[in-house]
Amino acid sequence: MLADPQLSESLVGFDYVPRTRVVFGEGVVDQLGKLAAELGGTRVLLVTDKGLAKAGHEKHGQNALESAGLKVTVFDDVHSNPSTIDVDHCVRIARDAKVDLIVGLGGGSSMDCAKGCNFLLTNGGRMEDYWGVGKASKPMLPMIAVPTTAGTGSEAQSFALISQAESHVKMACGDPKAAVAIAVLDPVLTLTQPFAVTAVTGIDAISHALETFVTRKRSPVSQVFSREAWQALCRNYPIVCHEPGNLQARAAMQLGAFWAGSAIENSMLGATHSLANPLTAHFDMTHGVAIGVMLPHVIRFNGVEVAQHYGELAAAVGLCAVDDPEAPEYLAAHVRELTVQADLPTSLSECGVDPGLFPMLAYEAAQQWTAQFNPRDVDVECLEELYQAAWSDE
Repeated sequence: MLADPQLSESLVGFDYVPRTRVVFGEGVVDQLGKLAAELGGTRVLLVTDKGLAKAGHEKHGQNALESAGLKVTVFDDVHSNPSTIDVDHCVRIARDAKVDLIVGLGGGSSMDCAKGCNFLLTNGGRMEDYWGVGKASKPMLPMIAVPTTAGTGSEAQSFALISQAESHVKMACGDPKAAVAIAVLDPVLTLTQPFAVTAVTGIDAISHALETFVTRKRSPVSQVFSREAWQALCRNYPIVCHEPGNLQARAAMQLGAFWAGSAIENSMLGATHSLANPLTAHFDMTHGVAIGVMLPHVIRFNGVEVAQHYGELAAAVGLCAVDDPEAPEYLAAHVRELTVQADLPTSLSECGVDPGLFPMLAYEAAQQWTAQFNPRDVDVECLEELYQAAWSDE
């Protein structure tokens, strides 16, 4: 008798260790000082960016920390897609202040910079020394992550994504010791996002849910997170784009982004992110824009291998029956429609990408760490074909 493929899938082994406490709800950012004190913090480094300072979130977080009697040092000079320069600057500030706890407040950039600072502050060296997994030998400081966007899910991951200042290559630096101790999810903080930020971070979160569901490292645990994330994000993304003040939808997006981040921690990502990273490095494209352009084409490409899995996701949001052989196409078309509704580009030509550079971009995409986890084998040739497919989006 042949084994049931769905049963076989459910019996895939896994090693799941939840490392992060999650505090979710309207207004929970006000508990930040109490939570930091519970972790033994006395001198706190608050890592954020200038935009959040203008929005008032930096002061809000600082006040919450100081209300618990903690001494706070602020580093708010994080740039988008933080580089080794950002991290080195942050480390100097942290070292001078002799901090014993770190808070990352903001989007993925702030949280990644805070994690990168934690690596170097506690283990020394350069970020390049931690490129990969498990290269930190010493314990790290406790960290709290407070996301103000619904996108990267960095608060659920033990990875810092840091760009080399010279080459712009993104380095994924991961270690279980880098996982945040507490994630504070307050949907009120996401209400101040500009429309463009809501749009690109939301598409990024959606891609996390879709990619993690089908990677080679997928497991029963990761797929629980992926499935819940997909349903929350897919249904609420159009709402937050058109009703930015809808707090219930904002809350669902924030939880969805966290679930998707939890899925990444357990199953990694795939070819969409491999293709997106060279685009952001060479054409100054926002990560979420690059993701939105490439994702439908990767879904079609992967559909040859994982049509049944895509059918599960498509059926979960009412696109088709779970066993419909056209499920990958329905899913790809729906993702494209979501980007259209959010006024995001749907082709590389719209983004000013030079097609003459596709061979170089494909070579770099093939070197990306996430490429190895894609459910269908990828090489330079097929990655270049995916760039070609995304050029005109016909």
